[in-house]
Amino acid sequence: MNLNKISILTNHVFLCRYAWRKLCAEHVLGRRYMAFATCKPIRFFQCTSKLVVTMFPCPRQNLRAGVAVPVLPARTLSLTACMFKSKNHNTDNNSLEEEEDEIDEAEIEELFQQQIPTGISEEEHRVFIVHPDVKWGSRKQYLTTAALQMEEAVGLVNTLYNWSVVDKIILSTKTPEKRRIFGKGNFQALTEKIRATPGVTAVFVNVECLSPSSEKELQEAWGVKVLDRYSLVLHIFRCNARTKEAKLQISLAEIPLLRSRLRNEVANLDQQGGGSRYIMGSGETLFEMQQRLLKERELKIRSALERLRRKRHLLRSQRKHRDFPIVSVMGYTNCGKTTLIKALTGDAGLQPKDQLFATLDVTVHAGKLPSHMTVLYVDTIGFLSQLPHQLIDSFSATLEDVTHSDLIIHVRDISHPETVNQKVNVLNVLKNLQIPEKLLNSIIEVHNKIDLIEGFEVSDPEVIPISALKQHGLEVLKEKIEEAVVKYTGKQIMTLKVQLNSPQLAWLYKEATVQAVDDVGDDCTANVKVIISQAAYGRYRKLFQIFLMESESCLTLHRQQRN
Repeated sequence: MNLNKISILTNHVFLCRYAWRKLCAEHVLGRRYMAFATCKPIRFFQCTSKLVVTMFPCPRQNLRAGVAVPVLPARTLSLTACMFKSKNHNTDNNSLEEEEDEIDEAEIEELFQQQIPTGISEEEHRVFIVHPDVKWGSRKQYLTTAALQMEEAVGLVNTLYNWSVVDKIILSTKTPEKRRIFGKGNFQALTEKIRATPGVTAVFVNVECLSPSSEKELQEAWGVKVLDRYSLVLHIFRCNARTKEAKLQISLAEIPLLRSRLRNEVANLDQQGGGSRYIMGSGETLFEMQQRLLKERELKIRSALERLRRKRHLLRSQRKHRDFPIVSVMGYTNCGKTTLIKALTGDAGLQPKDQLFATLDVTVHAGKLPSHMTVLYVDTIGFLSQLPHQLIDSFSATLEDVTHSDLIIHVRDISHPETVNQKVNVLNVLKNLQIPEKLLNSIIEVHNKIDLIEGFEVSDPEVIPISALKQHGLEVLKEKIEEAVVKYTGKQIMTLKVQLNSPQLAWLYKEATVQAVDDVGDDCTANVKVIISQAAYGRYRKLFQIFLMESESCLTLHRQQRN
């Protein structure tokens, strides 16, 4: 192994202080991965045919005393594995890079359960809901009402198992930016009402995000746990998370919440951090240590999400190679996206639920259009108003699939009283995702749940009215999807003359969408009507050039005989 390979290896593996501290922790716990350190900061030597590296300078007293220092487990730096990678060997099965990119389930679970920033226990909660009704200013909501916002807040609480609403109140405020949110009189009356309500275990203040100081002051005044929309939605996400992807993204979304509350928690602990099982720099305070550990946790999560992004990129490349059109189904939470995809695909594995944030993962489902063209429908997480942008940013790894789709279906619950406000929120999120202008212009707006509106009439001819549950209007929607897919993917509808004794027809069935086959008769040829992409048509002409020349010759001969 030459020096260049050694340099790449050390940069790849050891530029992480977290790994060194973890190894020291393993040493304390009695693990047997040991090697004798030398006085040089970087040293390579052979130990049972494995490459062992010590990179960080060791304490002088340890060097003088000849103390053994723990390093990475030998199997982590197998010499065979390193040489295998350096030669860029790549196999289809069990490749080393695939093994490295595999996200360990136990590691994800450890990150997910490491620290719950909301501080909400899993037990039953009786919640008092407070909605601040802002009378004017930039925080006033003009497309909705306080009563409708309160209704959504009640729905959020009722989403959680064993949670119930014991009471609710709407209070006007002119100072939503202050720590107590309300004026002195309203705050005093609210405090008395909360304390007089029996059995209250938490208060949900229906605002986007409370500052740590505001949360602390409200908890001291009311004597119970105080929640905002950010912390409550995060807890709902935690309860609904099932896959590695969802758990990783939720863990990342919790980082800003942890960071904002960290200073408040350690304000009275300005002591020097000592006696820890971690190796800390001299003079490092507890706050600095926790900030550093939080940063390392964030880097670890982002690294795992980057592996997830690469995996999704590979899946997208495979779908692109198969030339399947991709249709993303988006909308406000609980608008009926999953129900619609189930109706379009007939996928019995989809189990829609009448609750907020029932879907936290982006899933793909195949369906057929009237022309028998196969399309892939992408089910996405629902959106919600008044949420910090960090929460949506955390799900960018999965929402990235939307930016690579060919078409977007925007599903609206047209029976909801806030349907206009919900539409505005969804479109704002789509713009923040930096979706290409061409894709934004391709959006098909679908008005769902028309069965809940008596005498529903369509006001916009471009809108498709449906009932996904009753399966009304689905055929019209499929025709609209097919028309848009052909338009925005550059596919062509053409009639090709093929020889029936050649593999042309079988190839077209596999690589294109065959709509009709008309048998010509005498010359063993047929006219085949297909929907085909330009790339597939180019491959078709290249593969079957001989047959195409023969077909053209036969056609010329047939014309001469007629003349």
